[in-house]
Amino acid sequence: MGAKRQRLGEPGSSFYGTSPGSSYMYNPTPYAYAGQPPPFPVVKLRGLPFDCTEADVAEFLHGLDIVDVLFVHKNNKFSGEAFCVLGYPLQVDFALSRNRQNMGRRYVEVFRSKRQEYYKAIANEVSDARGGSPRRNVPRAKSYDEGKDSAEHTGVLRLRGLPFSAGKDDIMDFFKDFVLSESSIHFTMNSEGRPTGEGFVEFASAEDSKAAMAKDRMTLGSRYIELFPSSHEELDEAVSRGR
Repeated sequence: MGAKRQRLGEPGSSFYGTSPGSSYMYNPTPYAYAGQPPPFPVVKLRGLPFDCTEADVAEFLHGLDIVDVLFVHKNNKFSGEAFCVLGYPLQVDFALSRNRQNMGRRYVEVFRSKRQEYYKAIANEVSDARGGSPRRNVPRAKSYDEGKDSAEHTGVLRLRGLPFSAGKDDIMDFFKDFVLSESSIHFTMNSEGRPTGEGFVEFASAEDSKAAMAKDRMTLGSRYIELFPSSHEELDEAVSRGR
């Protein structure tokens, strides 16, 4: 399912380790799962607004450690469902307490889910992203592509749709055909210091950023990443807001 998914099980990750910033009530005690592995901490959300973003899900599950949000598509459209992987098994119960609470004008249902359901959804999304589903073959609006093609390049690209768990090494691997340093990669944060799912990358030249647009809507893990020509001014403003 990709290296990013496998990291959930690495020793020291929030799934099995201790997060200094989390409340003790969220963290499993040493004896909580004696004799058996802890359950995979994933919930399914249903009834999400069709313009829902990862940031909206993070706000809906405010206070919980969000590892990943996977939106589910059916028949070429967002289904209103998503899987949300949490930092600890005990956080699932806190997520379930948000069942039928509102996101905007819609109430959202929250269900327990399983590792197998989550991985199956990932496989479906990856298959779609590689052309295995009509959703990926539907041509985008002409004006959408023309707008990107005609935009002036300054050497900066904005990325949208990043997994919350993405790191700078993942971005460098995504753009492995280009020379990047960690200092040229920036993730935007919300007012609470949590990732928004967006980021910026500074390339060595405007020519490089234009060439990197060939990666638009290619996948990082199970997610397809949208790329937009940007500027240093937009980058500075976004980073300042996060601070």
